[in-house]
Amino acid sequence: MSSTEFKPFDHDFDRDAALAILREATAGADDGELFIERAHAESLVYDDRRLRGSSYTASQGFGLRAVAGEVTGYAHSTELTLPTLRRAAETARLAVGNGGRTLALPPEGKVTPLYMAEDPAQGIDIATRIDLLREIDAYARGLDPRVVQATVSLSTSLQQVAILRPEGGLVTDIRPMARLNVAVIVEDNARRETGGTGGGGRIPLAGMMNPAHWKPLVDESLRIALVNLRAQPAPAGVMDVVLGPGWPGILLHEAVGHGLEGDFNRKGHSAFAGLMGQRVAAPGVTVIDDGTIPDRRGSISVDDEGTPPARNVLIEDGILVGYLQDRQNARLMGVAPTGNGRRESYAHAPMPRMTNTFMLGGDASPDAILSDLKDGIYAVGFGGGQVDITNGKFVFSCTEAYRVKNGVVGDPIRGATLIGDGATALQQIRAIGNDMSLDPGMGTCGKQGQWVPVGVGLPSLLIGGLTVGGSAAG
Repeated sequence: MSSTEFKPFDHDFDRDAALAILREATAGADDGELFIERAHAESLVYDDRRLRGSSYTASQGFGLRAVAGEVTGYAHSTELTLPTLRRAAETARLAVGNGGRTLALPPEGKVTPLYMAEDPAQGIDIATRIDLLREIDAYARGLDPRVVQATVSLSTSLQQVAILRPEGGLVTDIRPMARLNVAVIVEDNARRETGGTGGGGRIPLAGMMNPAHWKPLVDESLRIALVNLRAQPAPAGVMDVVLGPGWPGILLHEAVGHGLEGDFNRKGHSAFAGLMGQRVAAPGVTVIDDGTIPDRRGSISVDDEGTPPARNVLIEDGILVGYLQDRQNARLMGVAPTGNGRRESYAHAPMPRMTNTFMLGGDASPDAILSDLKDGIYAVGFGGGQVDITNGKFVFSCTEAYRVKNGVVGDPIRGATLIGDGATALQQIRAIGNDMSLDPGMGTCGKQGQWVPVGVGLPSLLIGGLTVGGSAAG
């Protein structure tokens, strides 16, 4: 699967015959497509000085969709054969009913490749990869005698997709992915703490195997673990919070980004529904979703409906100016698709999803932002979180945070959670740093049971009046 060309059709699965079946399934419909996929993924986990897990998965299949209004007919199979496709078409056709609709115009725009079109692990055998994990483990243990455990994971995948549309258009995309994660556990005086980091993107594995790439990851993981080893219980109460740049953008993604997806707004389920053109954030706040950044984890050369991605401005200087749209929701809302129709695999219908979502930087220096924090916390790392899309309320746990008083960054704290709602938090942004950065390539987003790779980004931010959950008096 290292070829730079994806050929989804062969003599047993003829393109012309498949197109005829697709046209029958979508006759009188608003929209539809045939999505074909071949994919494989490999992963290795090195833990406790030994290889603890290895896996290889391969899959192929198709999904056929017919759309009429708000109704979607979808059928999928692992068999790439014409008889199976005909049976799928009969199922999807049920959604169209008596038809009478006019097929939507095909996607516009040119497909521009944003990443290499080959297997990221091409030419690197399993033994070499295991040797790398062993070397990383040894390096981590040699950095500090307090390191009692190291876990290293390496994963690669290649997804090849083709989208055939009823008018006859065919687009393909070959999507590589590589990722390296490192976590360490340190122990001192019977207390254990952990630290971890990692990342990757649609890039070759070879570059990630360079010590200049992985040694900083190990160093950072150890730094976080040692910080947590001396952390004090987090305070509790309502206080101002400074978010660090980069990965803390996961809070923006969850608490705000999902609320700007078209389906939630069309149905009136989002806290941002009906607010187009109104102020939803403090002045200076501009939020963008951009699927066109080369080699990024969240980028796509074409979305899963055949629409090229775009740099979509969602909030501009505090004003809501756009939602993220797939073709179905865009048509129902009377707007243009934004190239955000995404799906986990051939077994799933597309829906509006984020790609790389971030806030643009401002003009404040990070040091000045912290010096203005009189009594609060500085949160630079986040773990898991929960968000209610209907009201934007969120709860996020901090993996690295510090107490700040009178502009001085003090002791690290543990057990801190940030509680609030996205709409209010946007309005309470008091300072925006000039240090916007994207995350190192760690994000995976879940929605309605589907998981897709994403990117996040953020400058340093000062947000007033968030609730901090902790165990100590504030």
